Parts: sequence; C-alpha cells; structure tokens
Amino acid sequence: MALAIFDLDNTLIGGDSDNLWGQFVVDQGLVDGADFERQNNQFYEDYQAGDLDILAYVRFALGPLKGRPMDELARWHATFMREVIDPLMLPKAAALIDRHRQAGDHLLVITATNVFVTRPIVDALGIEDLLACDAEIVDGRYTGEPAGIPTYREGKVQRLQQWLAGRSISLEGACFYSDSHNDLPLLELIDKPIAVDPDTKLRAVAEQRQWPIISLRD
Repeated sequence: MALAIFDLDNTLIGGDSDNLWGQFVVDQGLVDGADFERQNNQFYEDYQAGDLDILAYVRFALGPLKGRPMDELARWHATFMREVIDPLMLPKAAALIDRHRQAGDHLLVITATNVFVTRPIVDALGIEDLLACDAEIVDGRYTGEPAGIPTYREGKVQRLQQWLAGRSISLEGACFYSDSHNDLPLLELIDKPIAVDPDTKLRAVAEQRQWPIISLRD
C-alpha cells in the first residue's frame, strides 16, 4: 500500500473552491460585495504569483463564517456545492481516485483552502483523509481565526509530517498530484511527483525534471 496524495483546487476539481466560495458569498449578498470581491480577487492573484500571506487570507476567508450558526453555514455550503462545485467535478479525476483505491493505496487530500469549504467537497470525492487550513471553533461557532499550521507551501510538508507521525504509513513510493508551483516543497519531497494541468511555473519545472504531466480535464 502506498500513499496517494492529491491537491484539490484545479487538480481534482476544475476550479479554485476558495476563490469561488468568496465569489459565492458576494453573489448571495452575504458580505459587503464590492470590497470583498476586490480583496478576494487580489488574494487569488497573490496565490497565483506565490506571494500569498496565508494567515491574512485564511482570516479573510473565514470572516463570513464568524459567529454564524453551524446549521446556517451548512445550508450555505449545500447551495454552494449544488450550484458551483458539482459542475466542476471531473470524471477523469474520479477515475484516477478509483484506480488508486482499487490498488489499495491510502488516499489523502492536502489543500491550502480552509476545512469548511473543502470537507464536503472531499467527502463527495469519496476521500476520508483531509489536511486543510484549520479554523478555530469556540462554543460551536467559528471565531474567524486560523488554527494550527496552514497547509500552504512548506506548511503542507509540516502538516503531512505531523499526520504521518501518528500512523503506520510512510512516504516510500508515495505520489502527489498538483497543479501549482506553490506545491513544489511537497512535490520535491515525494517519490512520484505528478503535475496535473499545471500552471506555467510548475510546467517548466516538471519538464526540466522530467516529472509526469497529465490532464484531468475533458
């Protein structure tokens, strides 16, 4: 049994759930639209450039959740799944996941998007184990603050090492699928790095190092 690790956004789904969630709360009138949309787009540009302040972004993304009842948030997310995420599900990604499952591999998603946004998506993909940017919850409600090490760039490596420390699983023979140059710290650690519909920077590295490059898009 080997460990099969997947990034989520623009890898297993055909879009960025974090950025799309921000647009969703704007479209639904759940936040101050113009300013929130501007900040959301700027954070996404920073991510693409590799300049993201991850803690500032997690606080921003968690802002609309702060203090809200969990059942209300669940209703928001159910609408988000139905209207935004379901159309982005990729049949080739489902087939890839199934091949690893049939091979007996242990499946894990590691994403820089927060756990509120990603847990239902990863559940829909049939994957149990998820490492995402965690959010503080006090008295059953989100505080708007991050919790623990954010799963971004080197943080993905740190969180993976923490996760492995409590399990009888190793990185021997592990593979990691990602679209983003932000994941190079983890891609460089893994025995079998695979670039999936990669951004320009990751494609250049993958070609130079002769890593496999695949597409899960139709």
